[in-house]
Amino acid sequence: MTANVSSAQPVSPTPSPLHAVVAEDFAAVNRTIIEQLTSKVPLVETIGQYIIESGGKRLRPLLALLAARALNYTGEKHIPLATLIEFMHTSTLLHDDVVDESHMRRGKKTANDAWGNAPSVLVGDFLYARSFQMMVDVGSMRIMAILSGATCIIAEGEVLQLTNIGNPSISEADYFETILGKTAMLFEAASHSGAVLAQATPEQEHALQYYGRYLGLAFQLIDDLLDYQGDADAMGKNVGDDLAEGKPTLPLIHAMEQGTPEQAKLIRQVIRQGGLEQLDAVLEIVHATGALDYTRQRAEEMADKALEQLNTLPPSTYRDSMAQLARLAVDRKA
Repeated sequence: MTANVSSAQPVSPTPSPLHAVVAEDFAAVNRTIIEQLTSKVPLVETIGQYIIESGGKRLRPLLALLAARALNYTGEKHIPLATLIEFMHTSTLLHDDVVDESHMRRGKKTANDAWGNAPSVLVGDFLYARSFQMMVDVGSMRIMAILSGATCIIAEGEVLQLTNIGNPSISEADYFETILGKTAMLFEAASHSGAVLAQATPEQEHALQYYGRYLGLAFQLIDDLLDYQGDADAMGKNVGDDLAEGKPTLPLIHAMEQGTPEQAKLIRQVIRQGGLEQLDAVLEIVHATGALDYTRQRAEEMADKALEQLNTLPPSTYRDSMAQLARLAVDRKA
């Protein structure tokens, strides 16, 4: 139950123009992460730091910061709000890696691979609990309602995904219901809570809520596409991981719908059995049936819907960054 890891403090995300417009806010978020990871149990701090400093774009806290700033918020509560959203996301990563029996994330060992399942689950629980402590400090019952409701939906989405594994009969509608819960909901909660914090108008609040939803859907669609055509080194995981786990994602669902009976039969068999023995054959089918192009098309539709929501916001560099973020969700390679 031990691992040799760095004791360095959590690091900032890779600098980008998207983060630059809220650079001071992100520095404050990083300081708050360090403060809030404090625990009298050393292993909690060790695993918490390990997963936080593993990299990542920190898009969800970025959403909360941009949403608040785009509505001219000038207070300080957006810092703990963004931090607790990052803690919520990190806790889901710890739990997901245990459920998925993952060994690699972002090119590093997963916490469960380094320390075991039990410590990973319990530290994930700690981060969830800490995030709810911080919600109290934010002091908004509406934000607490948004984030606590999102937590339930995220958990349901993860359970739904678990029950879908090995089931080749999942429809496209079933798939979208799953990714809305397990991925898009926290994006939505981040931008929605940022809007509420900034006392948005009802129209702006609704727009920012759905901006986050559509952005999260686009992000997950591209994630699922990259599982079949991404670069393993860039992604920090292997191509075909979803296939190996028997996950019926949109590329496979569309390929079964558009392929020949023989192609559909092969994919159904692979989903039921899992594994990578038929990876090359499946890759050939998803390309031949246009399944990857279709998945990208649906992601672009979601990104376009996200962009439409920004019309309710006043012009600013923050709104510009949110528009760039919607495009990045589709154009990224990892």
